[in-house]
Amino acid sequence: MAVSGEAREPRLSAAPREEERVTPLELFFDLVFVLAITQCTALMSHHPSWSGLVQGLLVLGMLWWAWVGYAWLTSVIDPEEGAVRLVMFGAMAALLLVSLCVPEAFGHLALVFALAYGAVRIAHIGLFMLASPEDDALRHSVLGLAASTALAIVLLVSASFFDGFAQGALWALALLLDMGGPYAFGSEGWKLVPGHFAERHGLIVIIALGESIVAIGVGAAGALTLGIGAAAVLGVALAAALWWIYFDIVAIVSGRRLVDAEPGRVQNEMARDSYSYVHLVMVAGIVLVALGLKKTIGHVDDQLKAETAFALLGGVAMYLLGLVAFRYRHIQSINRQRLLLAVVLLILVPVATELPALAALAIANLLLWAMIAYETRSYGEGRRRVRRPESRPAEA
Repeated sequence: MAVSGEAREPRLSAAPREEERVTPLELFFDLVFVLAITQCTALMSHHPSWSGLVQGLLVLGMLWWAWVGYAWLTSVIDPEEGAVRLVMFGAMAALLLVSLCVPEAFGHLALVFALAYGAVRIAHIGLFMLASPEDDALRHSVLGLAASTALAIVLLVSASFFDGFAQGALWALALLLDMGGPYAFGSEGWKLVPGHFAERHGLIVIIALGESIVAIGVGAAGALTLGIGAAAVLGVALAAALWWIYFDIVAIVSGRRLVDAEPGRVQNEMARDSYSYVHLVMVAGIVLVALGLKKTIGHVDDQLKAETAFALLGGVAMYLLGLVAFRYRHIQSINRQRLLLAVVLLILVPVATELPALAALAIANLLLWAMIAYETRSYGEGRRRVRRPESRPAEA
């Protein structure tokens, strides 16, 4: 029984939480996002055209921005607090409905998608409002986010009554205004636990890479020939290469730089730009690679269509360009070998349409692992210092 003279702590606090670990509930929440990513790949797979790729990336962008909102939210409140936990469960249910609608998000389930997506975002804004009763700066930022969120939802609902170019244009406008909202109302008011924030985004990259592994199994469809087996091994090798070039050094150094950044505007804008925005490019690249792997596994001896070749090689290029932008945002330096490889892969897209799918996948692996070998050798002792917990390197 509480002593009557003691002041009770508020159930929700606008102060950043002290613990930097990712909680089990956050990992549980992310499992629903796994389905959402899988559904984006399915949407593009069922509509293997340029318009299908655009639709899949637009849906991924909206889903990503919803997930990012919850990543920022859990720097303010503990998601496992009793009342918050229940709201998180409700948001998960709504996100599950959104995910189920993804294959027909531009078809007969467009309105259901928009309404379910609105429920996910409203729960997020509601928790933020409860968390900021005595923090005017945070409340101002949340109100600005609420305005851009409401506008995006209205545009998505409106888009459900159109089709074709008009529908796609409304989706693109909704995504642009929603993601651009934070630039309009400043960044000083947000609260951040930097170590936790960086870890959340690292884990979501792993989830996206997991989707590429799932795509291999789906593409095989229960069959196993010598060609399918070789493609599966090469697919895993490609996913491993994508993992390596992010987690070997980049994730470590970038997380430390975010922690060391000046709290407030400087740290918030670094987190917004390099994680909330740039990581979308990287995740989109991985999703495209998953589509390319799925199609390659099912047609190892056939030539890739232009859209599939772009998904496979262009997806890797997009991932590399995201990493180049990530590095530049942190240390204003360009990783030339990654930029060059991205350009080479884009140039090879039309070439890949003239080769068997298995050969295109092998070329992508060869180029990526050659770059990894070069970087690992050139980093030398600096790489070993980076990977020691006690080191605090200037750059990577």
